[in-house]
Amino acid sequence: MPELPEVETVRRGLAPVMEGAKIAAVAVNRPDLRWPFPENMAARLTGTTVIALRRRSKYILCDLSSGESLLIHLGMSGSMLITGDPLGNFAPDHPAPKKHDHVVFDMDNGARITFNDPRRFGAMDLLDTATAEAHKLLAALGPEPLGNTFDETYLAAALKGRKSPIKSALLDQRIIAGLGNIYVCEALYRARISPKRLSGQVSARRLAALVPIIRDVLQEAIEAGGSSLKDFRQTSGELGYFQHRFAVYDHEGDSCPTPDCTGTIARIVQSGRSSFYCAQCQR
Repeated sequence: MPELPEVETVRRGLAPVMEGAKIAAVAVNRPDLRWPFPENMAARLTGTTVIALRRRSKYILCDLSSGESLLIHLGMSGSMLITGDPLGNFAPDHPAPKKHDHVVFDMDNGARITFNDPRRFGAMDLLDTATAEAHKLLAALGPEPLGNTFDETYLAAALKGRKSPIKSALLDQRIIAGLGNIYVCEALYRARISPKRLSGQVSARRLAALVPIIRDVLQEAIEAGGSSLKDFRQTSGELGYFQHRFAVYDHEGDSCPTPDCTGTIARIVQSGRSSFYCAQCQR
């Protein structure tokens, strides 16, 4: 599933052709994805101007002149491809429709944004912009890891006394919004913290070091256009490239990349998710 860097990559790709532009037409080609589309979604979107595109956790929020916001979740295999790009970024002409092109936005500047989702785990919803943070998918989310409210003081307080493994705690969206399996594995490796260590037993000193490491991993992944393992594509159709920088994720059995470490990367399962780490240098 796309994590924060992939969703932010898509948001940044969409912003130049959507922000300030009017939605001229919308084609909704099926009644639902993960859940039913909002009633009269195409009519409610058509003719509105996109005021801003923002991200909350793994969701894109498209604020509209109508006072509503379109919430978009890419699911497991969703992509948003821009064609007919008026900015001249070498996007191809509009292609022939594909089987899994479920929602198509035509902008008044000539751009087309096609939401394609073969596995149909994606979702869209329309909500009141003024009360968006109270939406059931957003209300319980923790702070953004790239935001000012996420710091060592917050993290220490959030993890105090917790008996769950640190890996599981960092994946809890109520504690930190947007972190996913790939980037937690990579951050814990850089911080030399075992994913098995209990959350409440990670020292304040190590948590203080972990916070900027999480930020660095996410920023590097965004700059690389995210990670493409199976389905993820940027809005241009290109792959992300951060997967070429993985130190531990999906490297089971490989030698640890830490200089002078003789350990190998192991894989364990925690809460149904694979954790990759070096038991020799992550304690």
